[in-house]
Amino acid sequence: MNRRKFLQVACAGALHKLALPNFDSSLGSGASTILSGEQASQSKPYGSGHFGEWITDQFRLPAYRYTCNQVTDPKAVSPVHKQWRGPTDHTHQVGNDRIVAAVSNYGYVQVRQDEGSPKFLNDYSPEHAHFGGGIGFLTDGSQVLSTYYLGHGDSFERIMGEGYFRKTVRGGQYAVDQVIFAPFGDDPVLVSSVTVTNHGDQEANLRWVEYWGCHNYQFSYRSWMQADALHSGNAAELRRQFGARFAHQFRIMPKRVGLIETQKFLGRASEDTQSWEQVQASLQQNPSGFFGGPVPELAPGAAMEDLNPPSTFLVSLDAPVDGFATDAKAFFGSGGVERPSGLSSKLNNDPSSTGPASALLVERNLSLRQQESRTLFFLYGYLPQGFEIDALVAKYSADPTGWWSRSSAAWKADGVRFSTPAEPWAQREASWHNYYLRSNLTYDSFFGEHILSQGHVYQYIIGFQGAARDPLQHTLPFIFSNPEIVRAVIRYTLKEIQADGSIPYGIVGSGVPMPAIFHPSDQEMWLLWTASEYVLATRDKSFLDEKIPIYPRQVASSTDPTVRDLLQRSYVHLTQDIGVGKHGLMRLSNGDWNDEVVVFRSATASEASSGEGEVRQQAESVLNAAMASYVLDHHARMLAYIGETKAADQARAKAEAQRVAVRECWQGRWFRRAWLGPQLGWLGEDHVWLEPQPWSIIGGAATLDQRKTLVTSLNELVRKPSPIGAMVQSKGDPTMSSQVGTLTNGGVWPSINGTLIWALALVDGAQAWDEWKKNCLALHAEAYPDVWYGIWSGPDTYNSVLSKHPGQTMFVEQSPNNHSLPAGSGLNWTDYPVMNMHPHAWPLYSSAKLLGLAFQENGVSFHPTLPLAEYEFTSPLLGFKKSKDGYTGWYAPSVAGRWDFEIQLPEPEAARFRQLRINGQTERMSNSAQGIRFPGESKPGAPLRWEIT
Repeated sequence: MNRRKFLQVACAGALHKLALPNFDSSLGSGASTILSGEQASQSKPYGSGHFGEWITDQFRLPAYRYTCNQVTDPKAVSPVHKQWRGPTDHTHQVGNDRIVAAVSNYGYVQVRQDEGSPKFLNDYSPEHAHFGGGIGFLTDGSQVLSTYYLGHGDSFERIMGEGYFRKTVRGGQYAVDQVIFAPFGDDPVLVSSVTVTNHGDQEANLRWVEYWGCHNYQFSYRSWMQADALHSGNAAELRRQFGARFAHQFRIMPKRVGLIETQKFLGRASEDTQSWEQVQASLQQNPSGFFGGPVPELAPGAAMEDLNPPSTFLVSLDAPVDGFATDAKAFFGSGGVERPSGLSSKLNNDPSSTGPASALLVERNLSLRQQESRTLFFLYGYLPQGFEIDALVAKYSADPTGWWSRSSAAWKADGVRFSTPAEPWAQREASWHNYYLRSNLTYDSFFGEHILSQGHVYQYIIGFQGAARDPLQHTLPFIFSNPEIVRAVIRYTLKEIQADGSIPYGIVGSGVPMPAIFHPSDQEMWLLWTASEYVLATRDKSFLDEKIPIYPRQVASSTDPTVRDLLQRSYVHLTQDIGVGKHGLMRLSNGDWNDEVVVFRSATASEASSGEGEVRQQAESVLNAAMASYVLDHHARMLAYIGETKAADQARAKAEAQRVAVRECWQGRWFRRAWLGPQLGWLGEDHVWLEPQPWSIIGGAATLDQRKTLVTSLNELVRKPSPIGAMVQSKGDPTMSSQVGTLTNGGVWPSINGTLIWALALVDGAQAWDEWKKNCLALHAEAYPDVWYGIWSGPDTYNSVLSKHPGQTMFVEQSPNNHSLPAGSGLNWTDYPVMNMHPHAWPLYSSAKLLGLAFQENGVSFHPTLPLAEYEFTSPLLGFKKSKDGYTGWYAPSVAGRWDFEIQLPEPEAARFRQLRINGQTERMSNSAQGIRFPGESKPGAPLRWEIT
């Protein structure tokens, strides 16, 4: 089946007689949409949406049963560019600490692998006979049963779970139950468990053929630059042409347990080399364009693409294979994926295929009596440095039947949890978010660290890991549950630091700073914040003494700087090199968090931002200043904790200076957004920009009267109008390039609303709880049940009610009959609208902020204002529970110590409590205007436990 035929099957073939969704009006907006969503989901668990329903699986974990027939259901169609995906292709993430698998509702799997350069190990491109992997075919010689979803005939159930994707198909007298899961931990493998059942009334002789493709598809930023700068072809096709420049070799494993595949680079095609030379020449002539000037010579060990992809393997765990093949084009033949020609006879046992259509195909034969079932186990994976095939096969062959349950048990015990009887679905959300966030971990071999990429269109389509601030905020929830993940992401960021002290906007390929004009001025603050929060929360001072190699070296020496040294370098770069402008506010450069605040704005702003123009030289960011008023204070707390009092005093002084400067930006109802210079003036005079407002509260810049007015304004202007979280602007800005209600021109951003929840929790617990819920998957599914993304995962940003397409994410307008946009026509966020980590990370971290949690120099403080009778936050580091009897909790930092606790309860609630117990002993309770205060001791393995009743 070629791509044209696939798109016809997936969209046009079955839909041409149906009413396709009207992307202008079918989804509606506001309260009426919420009502229709609630009515539509009465028979399903809350937050299920149109495409299936939330269930609890056999491991007592949340899972999503996907019931939509996307081949015939018009609501499954999304506007996409056809080179990236089909319009009805919906994706779930299956992963562990090393491997990420993007699993389609059609049943196929694409495995992402980052060592050497991020890529899919198995491309999905039907016209080239590439079908990803993880699909299988059962045949008795006449009937064929496949775990590739075709949307007709056979009964087919799909379940998306924590760490797995389950496909159960039944046709005629046979049934196949295939579970593909990533074992919890750091192994670069997936297990495919295939249970075959004979429901017939006589014995059946059957063959099962397991397929995993081998054609690598690299997320090449070089290809993106070639397609964009030269306006010829498209990046996806260029990447596939590059993948075809690898020859494949196969080796049969001892005892015929499976196959190992290796790749050899054949060199670049002359057209590729010429194209890149043209790109470099173009950038030389126009150095002020998006990519900046020519790409400089790469640092030693860095690469735009991986010329030595790792070996992949497919192994039968419970018995030798009965046959194998390596030529996918011959196997699928004229029958395609619907009925492969290669099923007409046994696989040919020929390992000689070397071309682009090479694949791993293994066959198992089985005889089943009537009503008998049998389970086959396969191991698919790749071999990065430090892993050996024999050890992996031995490990997973030892007890293949128990791996799925053990893996699920580990997921159940992992991470942050938040629950309340008032909203039972919240517990499901927390578990699911923790899974999605951690299962996005991969390993970067250039920097030698695990990394939490933002994912989404940025990684999977454009091809970059960035911005640098994003992994830092994604790792914040792991401060509570997995310190090593936090340390790895901080080390990764420190290793990125360039000679001038700056942090690159992003990384492409393997260790290459992203060629782009973005020079954001906020990234050092995210590093200082995350590192300070980690040290104060865990009390892990020793981390600050670790040596970090200087870019581009990858191994530290005794003369290299420590974590402490590089944090100081970042502090100096922030406070001196970036510095402040004429109003005393942190300078803007050509952008802060918001890439559109200058770049992609009006022509005047873009011109002013180029080179050393007005904006780059003079602009100031109220967002950065408001954030600095908190971050520099928090960094000072950390410095004071480790005994650097002089540096702490200096940081506090700079934080206070930013508070004073921000107060002068008060508009009367909100704080202005930025000063772009004498020519362009102030942003945020006539309407509210959300980004700086939460930080003005968190950092203490807003006075008590300003806080009250500001929260009222935000509630009226950006919160109430939106059913899925506050809008980043209260109205559209016509000088911005994006459409009104999309992206930063009034869209909805979980990464900004996370700070809003935090700020509201300091002022109004009811509004904070309302905003937390609005930013959850469940409320998006209730408000916009016909949008598939936003139910189990989502994008970086949703369109707001200001948009013609609320609840969706950004896409280019098109004709009503064209739901697959032509190649080369740009980028939609709908082209990869899931597996972004912001909507997963922020609900977890902000759930801690709902408690009013803050880590102080010598302890922990809480100021809970949640309007709930009962709730519970739990994690390995810290717990906090409110019940009808009172409050309980624990704290388990990494080192022994005596810690001060402060719990500020609302009046008159505080007056109810009389008894305090610490580590099982009744203690005198000190209750004053500053709250309930007490000290307590902990040591590793013996948390400080407290109870107030």
